[in-house]
Amino acid sequence: MLREDTVFGPIRSRRLGSSLGINLLPRKGKLCNFDCIYCECGWNADGRGDAVLPTRDQVRSDLESRLSTLAAQGIPVDSITFSGDGEPTLHPDFPGIIDDTLALRDRFYPKAAVSVLSNATRVHIDAIFQALRKVDAPILKLDAPTAALCAQINRPAPGYDPQDIVRALERFEGNFILQTMFLRAPFFDSSEPVQLAQWMDIVRRLHPRQVMVYTLDRPAPLTGLSAFSKTELEALLRPLIEEGYSIQISA
Repeated sequence: MLREDTVFGPIRSRRLGSSLGINLLPRKGKLCNFDCIYCECGWNADGRGDAVLPTRDQVRSDLESRLSTLAAQGIPVDSITFSGDGEPTLHPDFPGIIDDTLALRDRFYPKAAVSVLSNATRVHIDAIFQALRKVDAPILKLDAPTAALCAQINRPAPGYDPQDIVRALERFEGNFILQTMFLRAPFFDSSEPVQLAQWMDIVRRLHPRQVMVYTLDRPAPLTGLSAFSKTELEALLRPLIEEGYSIQISA
């Protein structure tokens, strides 16, 4: 289980390069409205020992200090990435923290991207949507095309429906990055033809500027999961690649 400081790294990311992480959630706990079977942070129930969120001022101070140190040492940063132990948009000051982060990025690392890894459950809230529109890389998750499959993979809070997420994502008019986990489980296989076709139809409907497809790379809380190879993923995604979609595969 990962338990990250408010600002951590930079670490080498398969998708984002040298990534300086920002964790808006408890340093010794986990806060998420998903409880994904593959989550590298573990089950939500195992992260309830700490429920204290960093304040906006603390985030700004920690980030300024870390960026100043890294810049003085000449350490490269390709992305300042909101990830951490759960869903970053749950933080009540998320929009203001985005504004602070963009200002600090411009000051210390103007060529770095600001990225947000989100499960997209709160993009229907206008303040969250507007904040995500400001960042360079809003990376928004959709792992399966139906509510039944999402219930098995993501174990979301009650009321989650991927079709609601799709309608909310349409507001981006394609200017976002869609992120999808491909995996095999005893009860689920991302390569199953019907659901793969349904997911591809969602991609065509949303026409994101990029699709990030990744697979298991770290220990998962549920046993019995397995990853796809890069060759397998390339074959599965060939129709979208041939249609001209920008597909980034991490395996």
